[in-house]
Amino acid sequence: MTILMEPAPVTARRSGRLMWAILGLVLLADALDVIDATVTNIAAPTIARELNGGESLIKWLGPAYMLAMGVLLVVGGRLGDKFGQRRLFLIGIGGFTLASAVAGFSPDPALLIAARVAQGAFGALLIPQGMAIMTKAFDRDLLAKAFGLFGPVLGLASVGGPVLAGFIISADLFGLSWRPIFIANVLLGAAGLVTAVKILPRDDGDRSIVVDGWGSGLLAATMVGLLYGLIEGSTNGWSAVPVTSLTAGVLFLAAFAYRQRTATHPLITPSLLRNRGFTSGMLVGLTVFAAGTGLIFVLSLFLQEGLHVGPWDASLGLVPLTLGIIASAFAAMGGLVARLGRTLVFVGLTVVLAGCGAVLALVDHSGTEVGLWALAPALFVIGVGIGLCFATIPTVALGDAKPEEAGSASGSLSSIQQLASAIGSAGVTSVFFQAATSGIGHAMRVTLVVVLAVTALSLPVVALMPRRAPAEPHP
Repeated sequence: MTILMEPAPVTARRSGRLMWAILGLVLLADALDVIDATVTNIAAPTIARELNGGESLIKWLGPAYMLAMGVLLVVGGRLGDKFGQRRLFLIGIGGFTLASAVAGFSPDPALLIAARVAQGAFGALLIPQGMAIMTKAFDRDLLAKAFGLFGPVLGLASVGGPVLAGFIISADLFGLSWRPIFIANVLLGAAGLVTAVKILPRDDGDRSIVVDGWGSGLLAATMVGLLYGLIEGSTNGWSAVPVTSLTAGVLFLAAFAYRQRTATHPLITPSLLRNRGFTSGMLVGLTVFAAGTGLIFVLSLFLQEGLHVGPWDASLGLVPLTLGIIASAFAAMGGLVARLGRTLVFVGLTVVLAGCGAVLALVDHSGTEVGLWALAPALFVIGVGIGLCFATIPTVALGDAKPEEAGSASGSLSSIQQLASAIGSAGVTSVFFQAATSGIGHAMRVTLVVVLAVTALSLPVVALMPRRAPAEPHP
């Protein structure tokens, strides 16, 4: 009897090990995304200096990645449903690894930006598949435990990205300066690809699913037109080219909106656009994600270009801000958002205003002589506010969404977050460089005033968001 009963627990143990291996693989993919979205916050000045890319390269490094990610994120999820999550996961991680190699060995700014776009595009194919694979393969209890690990791991990745970039550049490993930042992805991505081939369950997908290619194309054209016009105009002057680009971006946006109302299978469920709570949440998210992401990038530039600290010290100088984001995000998702709803968004925005006001006072008083230790408390406060907003806005915006709309709503908000980050990185950085002709201290003050104004303008719109988060949070 004993011998006959032994195989069952062995099979269960093997199954359990397989589930945790899949979780580790998905966490690796998500961590790579977070790290690559944040490393250029520290590395951008060094990369631009060594490749002679100037302000334009600094402005494009982050947005190029976020733009491709935001445009294709919802499409990536649909493609996984259509052709199978395993297939899209393998394509995504393989392409991301190859694009990282190209980025690491790029000899000029143009190829590096193209590689960053490719990283974001393949990342958009990769990231949605992980959650879908886990949802299918894990039982409910194990899935809840697995989701509980995402916050800590991605929080560490958000801290580790800039710190890793600062360490690598300062260490000048093998005389390669910033390049190992991207080359390290090749090693991790190759290991992930081999593991994925071995352990991911096979699935055929559902070929009857329709992907709105026209909508995706119009959204991409909108973002490229707006970002190119903004960056080109702020860098080389507002000639006919950037003005035409911005105008085209607006026209493509109108065409995208029309497509969403008339398409049989739109990217955004039309009823969501008539939902006041959801659209208000999207507007608040667009402004807050843009202002917050742009501010973090500019703070890194201020530390390196204004205070003349190295990449390593700059990365450490931003740790208080990142710790504030992590701590408040955990507090929000730990129960505060369920109890307070949109009130927590008000609190987060108010805290951001207080932190920005404190930094403005310090810079106004000491200019570029302000020390990292003096800035640390104010940066922590800003991080707390940003963390509350980033964790709360997408959840509360779903409060009035119907169950059948939840998937489209969640995917749309994820894309909005990425696209807003791209706009913010480009827009706020452009404000900083435009004002830098009168000094870095002046540029920081102007940037903070703009961020304060944008954040304050979003406060009245919060009152239109749903009062409560949904009873069942949507992963």
